[in-house]
Amino acid sequence: MSQLDLSSDQLLSTTRAVRKRLDFDRPVDDDLIRECVAMAMQSPSGSNTMTMQFVVVTDPAKRAAIGEIYGKCFDIYRTMDGVYAGSLQRETAEGQAQQDRVTDSAEYLAAHMADAPALVIACTKTGRLDGVPAMSAASSMGNVLPAMWSFMLAARARGLGTCWTTVGLMMEEQIADVVGIPFDSVQQAVLSPLAYTKGTDFKTAMRPDPDTIIHWNTWSS
Repeated sequence: MSQLDLSSDQLLSTTRAVRKRLDFDRPVDDDLIRECVAMAMQSPSGSNTMTMQFVVVTDPAKRAAIGEIYGKCFDIYRTMDGVYAGSLQRETAEGQAQQDRVTDSAEYLAAHMADAPALVIACTKTGRLDGVPAMSAASSMGNVLPAMWSFMLAARARGLGTCWTTVGLMMEEQIADVVGIPFDSVQQAVLSPLAYTKGTDFKTAMRPDPDTIIHWNTWSS
């Protein structure tokens, strides 16, 4: 498939979390998914050891099972004051309007996760990370997280939408059971729907000035 005419900066700044604009009725060809995974495999990997793994779920029954589990996790997420998107208050009317849109679209995806033609689970096959030193945990996740982001960028370039979600990790073992992921040795990191987008004209998000998050030479409050 031909790619969208996007500069590198446009690709980086318009690869959005897509929820309401996912086209659930249009199938995604397996070869297109392979192209995205091939791009993901070019991402940095610690010690040149690729531990990232991608579980692509297209089977309707398995997608339905994962969607049901995700919905149960989202029910828990709604009770988490200060974490749930809908419980967060922003300082400006514009910022609150953006936050409300995010909440509304997150709720929409929770109800429709199983409707995506494919679900992609990014994993790392380095064993469970519970209680491991920070260096080991960061190294392990540092293999799969850049790969998943590269996958999402490759998908965007091909007219596909994705959405980075971690809510399902509340019931990670149940999701593992649905698709046969060996829970003791493979850790899930991200679950994303994958579908063509309704239109490709995504815009940059509202963000603060870079200097609000840069600390020059020493940490400043």
